[in-house]
Amino acid sequence: MTLPCPADIAAFRAALADLPAPDPEARAQSEAHNAQLTKPPAALGRLETLAAWYAGWRGTPRPVLGAPQVIVFAANHGVAARGVSAFPPEVTAQMVANFRAGGAAINQLAQCFGARIDVHELSLDRPTADFTAAPAMDAAGFTGALATGWRAVDPGADLLVTGEMGIGNTTAAAAVAAGLFGGEAADWVGRGTGVDAAGLTLKAEVVAEGLARHAAALSDPLEVLRCLGGRELAAMAGAILAARHYRIPVILDGFICCAAAAALHRAAPGALDHCVAGHLSAETAHGRLLAALDKAPLLSLEMRLGEGSGAALAIGVLKGALACHSGMATFAEAGVAAG
Repeated sequence: MTLPCPADIAAFRAALADLPAPDPEARAQSEAHNAQLTKPPAALGRLETLAAWYAGWRGTPRPVLGAPQVIVFAANHGVAARGVSAFPPEVTAQMVANFRAGGAAINQLAQCFGARIDVHELSLDRPTADFTAAPAMDAAGFTGALATGWRAVDPGADLLVTGEMGIGNTTAAAAVAAGLFGGEAADWVGRGTGVDAAGLTLKAEVVAEGLARHAAALSDPLEVLRCLGGRELAAMAGAILAARHYRIPVILDGFICCAAAAALHRAAPGALDHCVAGHLSAETAHGRLLAALDKAPLLSLEMRLGEGSGAALAIGVLKGALACHSGMATFAEAGVAAG
């Protein structure tokens, strides 16, 4: 059943205040089943807790993952005009065309793990405002981006990965992370698409300008996302919130995705309980951000592509966890003596 999309920011705040919980009975039954499988206790490590987490959110003790959805949101950033990226903004539209043609890394990974992929572009011809001069989005634009994300989620999916494309969005993500968790701008900026040392210094200066400009908004996590983020970050947040209401588990991608999700976490503690971190990216501050979210990554492969690629790769880890949990024989079924 499709849930109605919140109509305005007040309705999104209400959705954050009324978050569904996992099914405790399904989780307990999954843990009891796990204890009977033909292996020593905890021999599969995090795969065991991962399967129990997934079972609780899907409400079944022996779940099977069969309909993962990957959504890539694309948008352009006014702050890119400050020279914070190694690539021009035109690359965003060019990469959207590549996604639609099936030529990007995320297309290959989605196909590899049986995920459908959807691509949503958000007003590429109209970048957000430069957040050093004005809020990145006005109220209507912010609500519209959140709604795009919410509506993009397939209610029939049993797993969600959100990815992004947007030249300049590591700068926006760094600004959002700094606005949410504090610290110096330099603590949160990284090389993104590959800027040099001078570019890294510039990014820190730009983020610091944005934080100073919007100091009055920093006490409100959603306002931080509106003033310092971008349409694709807001759309990812909207999709992750919708997934919670559909009880669809989420694998978070890298720094940009986690910065978007962090606004939900700061607005409502526990808002990301239905999420796991897919990987630790090579973007400098991603580990710091995961620590703030209390999320341990499933993979650490020095990836920094975005697009949802690290999270999509982690679908394989979750599939493996569920295959073992739901497919292994118990000691009784196999005729093996329990220890």
